[in-house]
Parts: sequence; C-alpha cells; structure tokens
Amino acid sequence: MRLAPLLALPPIALAAAVSAWLIANAPDPARTEGGASALPVRVMTIQPEDIRPTATAWGNVRAQDTWVAVAEVQGEVIWRHPNLEPGNLIPEGEAVLRIDPSDYELALAQAEADLAALAAEGAQLQIETANTERILDLERERLSLAEADLTRTRGLAERDNIPQSRVDEAERATLLARRTVAELENALALMPPREARIAAQTARTEAAIDRARRSLARTTLTTPFDLRVSEVAVERFQTIAPGKVVIRADGIAAAEVVAHLPVETFRRLIGEGSGRFTLSEMMRIGPITAVEVTLSPLSDPMQEWSARVARIEGGLDARARTVPVVVTVDDPYEGADPPRRIPLVPNMRAGLSFGGAPLTGAIVIPDSALHGTTVRTVGPDDRLVLRPVTTAFAQDGRVVIAEGLSPGDRVVIDDIAPAIPGMALSPVEVSR
Repeated sequence: MRLAPLLALPPIALAAAVSAWLIANAPDPARTEGGASALPVRVMTIQPEDIRPTATAWGNVRAQDTWVAVAEVQGEVIWRHPNLEPGNLIPEGEAVLRIDPSDYELALAQAEADLAALAAEGAQLQIETANTERILDLERERLSLAEADLTRTRGLAERDNIPQSRVDEAERATLLARRTVAELENALALMPPREARIAAQTARTEAAIDRARRSLARTTLTTPFDLRVSEVAVERFQTIAPGKVVIRADGIAAAEVVAHLPVETFRRLIGEGSGRFTLSEMMRIGPITAVEVTLSPLSDPMQEWSARVARIEGGLDARARTVPVVVTVDDPYEGADPPRRIPLVPNMRAGLSFGGAPLTGAIVIPDSALHGTTVRTVGPDDRLVLRPVTTAFAQDGRVVIAEGLSPGDRVVIDDIAPAIPGMALSPVEVSR
C-alpha cells in the first residue's frame, strides 16, 4: 500500500485513517473459559440422636398436708402444750390443747344414770309380765269353774230345786271372773308398747352417752401427723366457742409446688408431643415416673432437691394454655442445717427443672441453621438447596425437626447472604 499520497492530507485526517486501518487488520481477542468461584461454608451431616426434652418453671412451696384445728366444743382452755408456738415442730399424736371437760363429764354421768334407770325399768317390766301371765292362768281356771257352776245352777233352777237368787249369784261370780281375765289380758297386751318405749328411751340415752363421750374426747386436741405450727389463736384460761379456729399447722412429711407449664411443653415432657389431650384426659393423669424433676430455692440455687410429678391440679388454664403440674418433694426437712441448708418451708419461691421422657432417633440441628421455615442444605453436586421443614420444639440452642430432613442430609450452619438456590458451595464438614 502506498502512503505517499496520504502525506498530503491534513494531520487529523491522516491519524483517523491510520487508526481505522489498524483496527481493521488487528487479530481477534483471545477467549478463555471460566466459572464463578465456590463459596466455602461449614456443614453438618444429620445423624439421628437421642434427646431429652427439658423445661423450667417457678412456683411457691406449700405443705402437702395442712391442719386447721377448729374447736368443736365450748369451754375454757385449761392446758396448752409448752411447744405450741409458731415455728415449733410437734410430733404426731401429741396432745397440744385441753378444754375444761367438767360439763361433758357431768353430761356423760347423767346419761349413764338414765341408762341404768331404764335398764332397771326394763327388768321390772319383765317381772311384771311374768307375774301377770301366772295370775292370768289362775283366773282363767277360776273362770272355768265359775262357768261350770253357773251351768249346774241353771239346770237345778229349771227343775225348781234351788231358788233364782242362787242362779243370780252364780252369774255374778262368772261375770267377775270374766272381768278379771279381761283386765289381765289387757295388761299383757300393754306390755309390748311399754317395752318398745323403754327400748326407744334406751337408744336415745345411749346416743346421749356417745355424744357426751365424743364431746369429752374433743376437749383434747391431738396432732394428726408430724407438723410445724404456723399460727396459734388461743391462750390459756380463754373461753372458746365451737367453730373457732385455734391452731394452724403444716405437715413436714412432704412439700408441694404447683408449676404452670404450657400444654405443648407438658405433652413433650411426658412423651406425647404429637398427641391431643382432652380436658378430662388431662385431669386423669396421675403420677408420672418418666419425668425427672429437680427443685432449687431461688434464694439459694446451689441447693437441689429431688422431686416427682404427682398429679394435675384443678383444671387447665384455657386462656393461658398452661397445665398446673403438682410437684412433690418427700421429706423437705431432710439434711436441714440453717443457714447452710434451709428446709423447704411454705411460701418459699423455688425453681423447677423438668427432664422428660427421652426421644430416640430425633433429627436435631443448631437453631442458627433454621431460617424461618427453611433449612439450607448442600445438594449432591455441592449446590445450595433450600428445604422447607416442620419443627417440633427448640431447647438449649438446638431445634428438633419433625419433617423435612433425613439422616445423611448436609445442613449449612453458616449464614449466607444472599442465599440463592443453586449457588456453588465448597462444604467443610464440622463435628457436632
């Protein structure tokens, strides 16, 4: 190509022509094959494991047994146990209070005397009955003789052998004998009603004796079990009336705490997470041995007491969706050594830790691997896959998966932003 003619062109036109020539004759740019770089992430391979559901709750301690002593008789307090003061421990079967029994002893003596009089009257009635029966037998024999004599006299009078006056005398004698027999028979007929009246009076008197004995026994108040006195509302020489509360005390054999647990949590603890309990079924649940409970006073969490689920109290709280679970602690005074170890006394605030029935073969992932209702997993070709899952429950930073994951799935535990399905990953396996 000749350049000489171009030298005569202006410099700008010359530069443009040279540039066009160089571009037209330049070689094509080299092409190289390449792809996006894989994102390094930590993954965890799913393996079935056993997990024990847990729960925590709080409640106030109360005595399992309480004693409210109410005066059942009226009288003056003549004796009071020296240890009958709030806070003191009193063993079972100990007399703690006595009311003046004089009135009830007199009533008992009077009723016993009335019973003795009725017994004597009954014995007298038996003797009278026997005597009347013997006299009646004699009078019946005399009546037979009188009737026979009247028959003979009438026969003689018909033959005019005796005067009519003799017949009249025989008839009067016969009528008198009949009257006597009738009176004795009437007297015997009245004996059973008299016996019934005496029996009724005897029964009433015996009832009065029982009532007097019961009232006399109630003049002494005795502890029904080992207890700790919480309140005393009576003093010596004070006159009390029936119905007055004189002593309040709490048993020391066992203590209780009512823990309000969500219904779902309670089902999970007893191993019925997928079941549906009706109200009546909840109320029939008794002691649950599969649930372990540990109790600790909030004032000293280092102390621990072994407890057990005893029953479900009252009814379910439908509005709050909670179950009132009654937890029992046996021997709440065991090892008590205040202030190092204080006993479980009523109204103490306590924390409860529940360990439910173990779940076998559960699918568990860290809660950081759950994003709403999806879990990020690594596919066979190391590509990101978003899995929709259904959760059962979460505890201690982990989530139990009910549906959506299977053993062997690789779950991404790192956060990816943005998480685009199908993006390339470089998985790094981590230990559980």
